[in-house]
Amino acid sequence: MALQNKVILVISPQEWGKMLLSKHHYALELARAGNAVYFLNPPDVNGNLPFNSILIEKSGLHENLFMIRHSLYFPYILKFKAISIFHVLMGPHVKRILKKIGKKVDIIWSFDLGNLYPFNLFPKESLKVFHPVDEPLTKQAIVAAQGASVVFSVTKEILDKYAAYNIPREFINHGVSQDFLGSLPQNHYQLNQPIKVGYSGNLLRPDMDREILLVIIRENPNAEFHFYGSYQAKDTNIGGDESDSAPKFINELKNAANVKLHGVLNQQQLAQAYSGMDAFLVCYDINKDQSKGTNYHKLMEYLATGRVIISNNITTYNNRPDLILMTKERDNNSSLPALFKSVINNIEKYNSSESQRMRKEFARSNTYSKQLNLISGKLEPFLKN
Repeated sequence: MALQNKVILVISPQEWGKMLLSKHHYALELARAGNAVYFLNPPDVNGNLPFNSILIEKSGLHENLFMIRHSLYFPYILKFKAISIFHVLMGPHVKRILKKIGKKVDIIWSFDLGNLYPFNLFPKESLKVFHPVDEPLTKQAIVAAQGASVVFSVTKEILDKYAAYNIPREFINHGVSQDFLGSLPQNHYQLNQPIKVGYSGNLLRPDMDREILLVIIRENPNAEFHFYGSYQAKDTNIGGDESDSAPKFINELKNAANVKLHGVLNQQQLAQAYSGMDAFLVCYDINKDQSKGTNYHKLMEYLATGRVIISNNITTYNNRPDLILMTKERDNNSSLPALFKSVINNIEKYNSSESQRMRKEFARSNTYSKQLNLISGKLEPFLKN
């Protein structure tokens, strides 16, 4: 593997917290591969750090993984009021971060669609990798790729948005952590009574199709819905809906007799919980969805169990009903309740041994270690130069 013994700065738009996303998993996998990995959290804007601070701490997760927490010496609001001035002021701040690391950084690996740290602020000799895993919805999200050597992403649609840059663009699907593959029981799967349906993610996200989700819950009183993920603002590191509609939605879930809210679990706990499910549900409003119904990180974790997945339309898995059963419509989820009921009423058919085997095999072919091997091969020509 070419990606060994490197110093890598991972730039993330989401801080390290209880819920791990692609950028967190890649940072951990890069550390396990033998690289010194520095995970740059977003700037502190809540006053948790003293003014103009840069702290580098051991992660406690792996000896090669370090966390960088920092606060700016200038107002963060300039990002929204005067982005060019923001970038000028960010230059000295980036230099201080690099000085604090104290080593030559071989790779700048950015997942940041906000363009907080343009690539031109970093040394020319550092390899620049741009890795958007969410839909780029703003001008700055496109400009953020400027200066990159290569772009990786989880959907063809995202890659197409960077076609104007004369650099390689490569599809790398979402990965799955070994935790979700190693904890699955080896004995024969037996259907639960009542049927258990899993749903994982930040329940405060405004792009969930809450209305359809509640319809599905009400129309299937004999199914038990298990929700894993933050439903309180204090538990999330990836943001959420701050309007009055979010608490109302959470209260409806709490009051439903066939719903259980488990909150945020660590990876091992979540993997173990998944192994007890009969089916998984995905229910986003594509018109609001930050991924625009193109791909989701959680799908690989669901597929690792082998259990059936019922979902809104997802373009990356079009024509793959062997993996995910989804609505045909792109603009609404009106047919999702009927699809859900049909699958649940025939759950043993959809969870046949052969169907589960195919889903598990697909997940095993997309572990983070295997995705990193793919990426490593594509980066090897750059690292030799």
